[in-house]
Amino acid sequence: MSINMVKIGVVSCSGEDCLGGTISRLATRKMLDEVRPDATVTICLPLFLAGGVEERGFAEKFPTISVDGCSKTCAKRATEKYSGKVSAAIDVTDLIGKEVAEAGALSTRNLTDEHKAMVEKVVSEITAKFDEVLKTAQRDLVSKGLAMIGSGSSGGCGCGPK
Repeated sequence: MSINMVKIGVVSCSGEDCLGGTISRLATRKMLDEVRPDATVTICLPLFLAGGVEERGFAEKFPTISVDGCSKTCAKRATEKYSGKVSAAIDVTDLIGKEVAEAGALSTRNLTDEHKAMVEKVVSEITAKFDEVLKTAQRDLVSKGLAMIGSGSSGGCGCGPK
């Protein structure tokens, strides 16, 4: 197995009550679609809470990052209750402020440039945490002999430069 095959789950808030929930979901979707499409798996929080075997199993075996829209941290708490400690946690209120995050819900059709900037700020934070978690996961796989460094396509070793 090449270390490129590491997948990281991102569990976002499913709350519809506040702007923070919308921002967390949009940022998570952007990770999946644009930023790290080959290494990101989203985990459906409602299905996870309802006992979804695949969601819970993934979160038990692979690193996960929770992205919560408010300080209730439902995504983090649920993941840790049913599957184990998250590898990283993001609370949107820490990035955009509690008052803003807890403001009323907003339809994605009504996003302003300011809201889009909030999404980008959260995406930047997820990306930073993602890269840290990925590096740790890759190191762990290599140290356990479950993966090797390098693309594996050259037929050579992954020892580094000669």
